Amino acid sequence: MALTRRELLTGLPMITASALFMQMLDSTILNTALPTIAEDMHRSPFSMQLAVISYSLTVALLIPLSGWLADRFGTRRTFLGAVAVFSLGSLFCALSTTLPQLVASRVAQGIGGAMMVPVSRLTLMQAYQREDFVRVFTFITIPGQVGPILGPLLGGWLVTYASWHWIFLINIPFGLLGILYGLRVFPDFRQQRGPFDFAGFLLIGMGLFGMTAGLELTGGKTASPGLAVLLIALAFLCLTAYIVHARKVPFPLIRLGVFKIRTFSVGLAGNVVARLGIGSIPFLVPLFLQVGLGYPPDIAGMLMLAPAVASLMTKTFVLRVLSRFGFRRTLLFLTLSIGCVFAAASLQQPGWSLLPIIVQLFIQGMLMSAQFTAMNTITLGNIPPQMASDGNSLLSVSQNLCLSFGVAISTASLRLFSGSGTPLQALHSTFIAVGAMTAAAAFVFMLLRPEDGNRLLPSSLEEKARADKKERNS
Repeated sequence: MALTRRELLTGLPMITASALFMQMLDSTILNTALPTIAEDMHRSPFSMQLAVISYSLTVALLIPLSGWLADRFGTRRTFLGAVAVFSLGSLFCALSTTLPQLVASRVAQGIGGAMMVPVSRLTLMQAYQREDFVRVFTFITIPGQVGPILGPLLGGWLVTYASWHWIFLINIPFGLLGILYGLRVFPDFRQQRGPFDFAGFLLIGMGLFGMTAGLELTGGKTASPGLAVLLIALAFLCLTAYIVHARKVPFPLIRLGVFKIRTFSVGLAGNVVARLGIGSIPFLVPLFLQVGLGYPPDIAGMLMLAPAVASLMTKTFVLRVLSRFGFRRTLLFLTLSIGCVFAAASLQQPGWSLLPIIVQLFIQGMLMSAQFTAMNTITLGNIPPQMASDGNSLLSVSQNLCLSFGVAISTASLRLFSGSGTPLQALHSTFIAVGAMTAAAAFVFMLLRPEDGNRLLPSSLEEKARADKKERNS
């Protein structure tokens, strides 16, 4: 059945946003429930971290494969299969009675999670006109921020008032609805691809596996920093070897020619630098509210709703801001502003009124949501269809790694500053460091030209159409 433009404009972004929400929610909701699951399975809470690591490692390993599968077998079949695997993995997680069963089920979840978001975003890139990019990316980035915020809150509520099994069972109805709705509105795109690059997959997979494992170890999950450094060093060697490999073979898994697109290269580099700071916020803010300012968990959870509401409101103004000021000036302003807002958290003290804290979190959520929309759009907006899967895979990989990097960096910063002050002082100093790190991305975005991204904005296209019509009439 042929899709109407209305169905395409509403249905596809909704599915993509739901997939992103499910993945981001699942990445954080488990943390709150780990002590309860450990008690049920008669294990130490510290050993339960395997259930978290197994998911993140699987996602990191298989994201590069998603683009090749979508090009070869079609976006529709790949996406629906990914949602089915993710939902089945969620069911197996809920039925698990031992830690090995839970870890294996989390791996199955990771297989689906690694495909859902990249493939749905790749489909958006191929389904939409350039003038719709900003509007679409504004919509789908909101769940990416709301998920990590609501994850711990929802996880704590389900564990307290229901049981830990529901943190996995909640995915199943969403998955079934996604499959049924996807059968109707999800389009099927394919690109010509050569044979599967198995050697390239091994090099990228080992590189991402080593990088993610090393970051997990650096983030305080173990007392072996030497092993973490070794894994990260080996990861860089594997990824360097892939670059050499990709230049020699005719059909590499990820084609490096996408880096010749200047806006992609600058946007990806800016994404990485900015997210090194931003990626620590879902970890730092709840810790700051509870340990630093002394709020109980329920109050801290309610305060985290402020950035979530702000993210929802962002779509009302970000398109107009980009149309008025362009991508370069907007990204410079947003990046520096976010850095200042993070650093401003160092001024907050116990006993303060809730109002300034809520205002700060609200502004933070609004700026970050606009930043993600602008960064993702300028990074992917100018990629031709034949390279869409390569650029999308690279962006997905960098975003996942930067989340782990952000937590690892903020954890190391907290340890460094804890030796010379109270926990509150350590948190204050860490927020200043994270703010400076985020603001450093402005140096990358300065490489953009003032006109970069203009053709992605509806206003510029409308003006061009009016100018062409005026020229024809004259």
